[in-house]
Amino acid sequence: MKNNEILLTGGSGLLGTEIQKNNIGIVSPNHKDFDILKYEQMDKFIKKNNTINTIIHGAAFTSPPLIDKDPIKALEVNIIGTANIVKLCVQNNLRLVYISTDYVYKGDKGHYSEEDEIFPQNKYAWSKLGGETAVKLYDNSLIIRTSFCETVFPYDKAFVDQYTSRDSVDIIAPMIMKASKKESLTGLLNIGTERKTVKDLAIKLGKKNVGDLKRDDVGFDVPFDTSFDLKKNNKMFSK
Repeated sequence: MKNNEILLTGGSGLLGTEIQKNNIGIVSPNHKDFDILKYEQMDKFIKKNNTINTIIHGAAFTSPPLIDKDPIKALEVNIIGTANIVKLCVQNNLRLVYISTDYVYKGDKGHYSEEDEIFPQNKYAWSKLGGETAVKLYDNSLIIRTSFCETVFPYDKAFVDQYTSRDSVDIIAPMIMKASKKESLTGLLNIGTERKTVKDLAIKLGKKNVGDLKRDDVGFDVPFDTSFDLKKNNKMFSK
């Protein structure tokens, strides 16, 4: 697969920026030219750029506290926009890779495999699950559940009572690209690293003197443990 056969949505975001650093030639149109709420515009773009055979759909409204305040925007971007992307892929016979979140898991025990139950714990996660539901209607698709952050932890405090498989975007992005280019890979895939607290992650990323934060200290729902079972992930990346 040539890099210029991949279209990336959300190219200006944290993940999209990282992907484009090391994958020259990816098509990543801006919002003006490729609005996921305007199907006809997207369809014209795809037909004009007919070398594209894969869409990595990373565009999303991702802030849990902001989504609590503006659920309509999450409905439009994360659910309706994703449904439009699915329709676009179906109509144009494109492979679809959808970037979802670890927050769709129940978050009470961790070590989640792709087959485990899901029960989103906040409105952000529900909106991403809404996108997953649309993607599951299309067989030539891969849903990646993941979590990532800046390469240097950006906050002065970090959760000591939240466990995760999150890692820095420069670690996660190459794994997403490898999975995206494996055309036979469909269904669900967890992408992350070892189980750790968010504070452990901050320290791993070089944050000095990071303070303690507890889930009860914030005004939105934070799951206890969304860490992954990475058996499927490890099997794929060992090849």
